[in-house]
Amino acid sequence: EEVRALGGQALPVVVDIRFEEQVEAAIKQTVDIFGGIDVLINNASAINLSGTNSVNMKTYDLMHSVNTRGTFLCSKLAIPFLTRSENPHVLNIAPPLNMEARWFQNNVAYTMAKFGMSMCVLGMSEEFANLGIAFNALWPKTTIATAAVANIVGGEHVLRRSRSAKIMGDAAHSILIRESTSFSGNFCIDEDVLREEGCHDFSKYRVDPAITEEELFPDFFI
Repeated sequence: EEVRALGGQALPVVVDIRFEEQVEAAIKQTVDIFGGIDVLINNASAINLSGTNSVNMKTYDLMHSVNTRGTFLCSKLAIPFLTRSENPHVLNIAPPLNMEARWFQNNVAYTMAKFGMSMCVLGMSEEFANLGIAFNALWPKTTIATAAVANIVGGEHVLRRSRSAKIMGDAAHSILIRESTSFSGNFCIDEDVLREEGCHDFSKYRVDPAITEEELFPDFFI
């Protein structure tokens, strides 16, 4: 409704990306309504920061099914349609591949699942370079005020020291309008992307204006 109110078009579809037939149906509806696909953003993610002895296998399977497998599946099924676009992009909301023990030691299961999304960028950017499809990753420098941060990471205390999701939206837009054949295989950080565009004042993105930039929480994997 918000998109339509601004003059855009929207097709809301309920999809569980663990199921191939649901993703196929969503893509078919999208192509039928809009005539094709120019951009795929793999944002769906499941998070549980439990250690190895605490995480149960149902949760492990959920994270890997949604994060790594879901990203792979959605990308795979969208690629045939992306090849028809003039400037096709796939953007994974995934962290830089910092293969250091400190990112794994407290939550191996989650890090494996999240880095799986990053590995899709690393591999697919080369695999489909000849087709001109860009594969990039975007990750926030600070925590973002989302339900996951509120419910799992740290609650109100962390939310106040976070930025709004608008910074990720603005950074994603900056990436998606770039030429796909020349900007691919990058692990981008939201603030860095916007600095490249000439933005140096990030105060508008702070959830709590009273919090200074120095008081913002750095995001996981940064």
